[in-house]
Amino acid sequence: MPRRRLLATPLAAWERDGLKAALLKARLPADDVGDARVLFWRFETVEDIPVGFGGLEIHGGDALLRSLVTLPPLRQIGMGAAMVAVLETEARALNCHAIYLLTAADAKFFGRLGYGPCARSDVPEAIRGQSTICRALRADRGRNGQAYRLGRRRQHP
Repeated sequence: MPRRRLLATPLAAWERDGLKAALLKARLPADDVGDARVLFWRFETVEDIPVGFGGLEIHGGDALLRSLVTLPPLRQIGMGAAMVAVLETEARALNCHAIYLLTAADAKFFGRLGYGPCARSDVPEAIRGQSTICRALRADRGRNGQAYRLGRRRQHP
């Protein structure tokens, strides 16, 4: 599959209404999208077609990849993987050495991208205790997600 070229635009806390709507439609937690400490990006193609959103929480040398949502018309064609690749690059640029995520439904997708399951107790306390998304999923017993950590994966040129 060809690598997708995306433009990523950081979202200020005051311009996140579209993100919140997309998260709610995808039934993902959206309570803290206005928190300026959480970094969010809007993604679009080089042809200016909106693709989706994704975010990172930075906790020292660790990052939590979160709130990844691909807009429905562009699902299943590699856009989600392209957004994850951009977020991983951003995390590395912010000196993060480990990237975690918590998902209740997308294990196969993230597994293909090099993420492997890990025990929640292996997720750094800073992420487990301070992350709004982790607290939200923990409180929602019906979406008791699995923790994942980025492992070995192919390197992009």
